Amino acid sequence: MLRKRPEMAADGWKVGQRIAGRILHCRYSRYMQRVREVAPELVDELEQHGARFTHHSSIAPTGTISLSLANNASNGIEPSFAHHYFRNVIRQGKKSKEKVDVFSFELLAYRALVNPRALPGSTKPGEKLPDYFVSSEDISPREHVDIQAASQKWIDSSISKTANVPTDYPYEDFKDIYLYAHEKGLKGCTTFRFNPEAFQGVLVKEKDLKNTTYKFTLDDGTVVEAKGDEEIVYDGETHTAANLFDALKEGYYGKL
Repeated sequence: MLRKRPEMAADGWKVGQRIAGRILHCRYSRYMQRVREVAPELVDELEQHGARFTHHSSIAPTGTISLSLANNASNGIEPSFAHHYFRNVIRQGKKSKEKVDVFSFELLAYRALVNPRALPGSTKPGEKLPDYFVSSEDISPREHVDIQAASQKWIDSSISKTANVPTDYPYEDFKDIYLYAHEKGLKGCTTFRFNPEAFQGVLVKEKDLKNTTYKFTLDDGTVVEAKGDEEIVYDGETHTAANLFDALKEGYYGKL
């Protein structure tokens, strides 16, 4: 502790001494030191009387929250995953996940207020979105780290933040994301790269499904291939090929 906080040694604290939590919190928390710069009276009172909590702020996971409350209105610290994508939802009584269409709040607002014909990815006149409509794939992994580093200064708990990495991203560059996060002093770094063989993910882009071919081997040895967005009827239920493959891999229908 004294190595991490040299100011404690400078104040005369020795190894083996006891220190009140309120003093440790208010004098030596990096977060509280920054708060003291703008509100010294508040920190002095907290040091004298203590606080009912040890952490003040965090950025929570917002995927389910933003979809449940106000139709995808806020992604927290994240850019929109995409302006149109699919969310895999668990339904009671169904073994595979169900693919549900999701639109970003900004796209829905733009359609309602400006152009009802606007389509993500379209280049046709009258349908193309303005250049300022960006999503996670338009932002480099290093920029994802930069925004987390800028926010972390005032976040003393945890940050839910994912750097989305393109499927064809070179490994050397991918490795450097974590080194760069370490250099920026981040407490944690999370990345996601679409890899259907290992993990499909909750949020899926249409182009990833269309560009992925799944192979199913039947009992008689026949191999059936299907694109990720194709629908297959299996065991009395309709599934996308991607979600059926995932359910088989996870053992919901026995072994793949």
